[in-house]
Amino acid sequence: MDMTPCARCAGTVAPDGHCWDCGLNQTDFRAHVESTVDGSAFVTDRGLRRAVNADAVVLTTVGEWTVGVVCDGVSLSARPERAAQVAAEAGASTLVRALAVNALPETALTDSVAHAARAVAALAGGPSTLGVAPATTYVAAVVGPQGLWAAGVGDSRAYWLPDEGPGLLLTQDDTGEHDALTAWLGADAPDPRPRLRSHRPSSAGRVLLCTDGLTRYLAAPAELRAAAGPGDSLHAARALVGHALAAGGHDNVTAALIPVPPLRPAAPGIAAPPR
Repeated sequence: MDMTPCARCAGTVAPDGHCWDCGLNQTDFRAHVESTVDGSAFVTDRGLRRAVNADAVVLTTVGEWTVGVVCDGVSLSARPERAAQVAAEAGASTLVRALAVNALPETALTDSVAHAARAVAALAGGPSTLGVAPATTYVAAVVGPQGLWAAGVGDSRAYWLPDEGPGLLLTQDDTGEHDALTAWLGADAPDPRPRLRSHRPSSAGRVLLCTDGLTRYLAAPAELRAAAGPGDSLHAARALVGHALAAGGHDNVTAALIPVPPLRPAAPGIAAPPR
């Protein structure tokens, strides 16, 4: 999480860019954030048309696992930037706790969605009207020695981008007519039913988690891999976000990349995910 202090009083800045203590609007708060964690990296940018960056990211590690969560606050809802941050933090903390006690990745991901959904719903504080309660999309991935797993609700996506061979879209958008969301996290949302996907890649590569601020310009795995280039995770994330900004930057844009080395053989008695 960005911990930049208030420019006026050095107080705590809320996810909407206003100081909790004096109320000053930090005009450039979270306009552009970059971070690296043990070889993984993310870049998130406000874009060229939005006043607030309502995307949120958490990247962390636990044991041999790398955990990534990306959320995109729904722009027509109240406090979308708060919804996204709360969901990302709640989901990631659930994944870390579950994986630390050797929970199955599928169980950890399902529980993370449920926990994030409850946390976002609690922001409403009571009955609400559709389109008003805080709401966000959610996509998460866990990468370990035996493969990778992903889950999503909404239209933020996870991709497998191998160093060699064709890539793979790991999630499926929850959208209907005119690309309107049919599933999200929030007090007005139906019970979240995340789609889970596992993959055991045959070569090294990267898992990409991203918001629709990127995929409106680059949607195919081959396009994303080409735009990311051969550099490290941070340079690749910068390249992807830079492409979206150069193409118009109509929305907040986020790219988080988790490197996946060649996988070790599965230990006896441990089932590996299907390819």
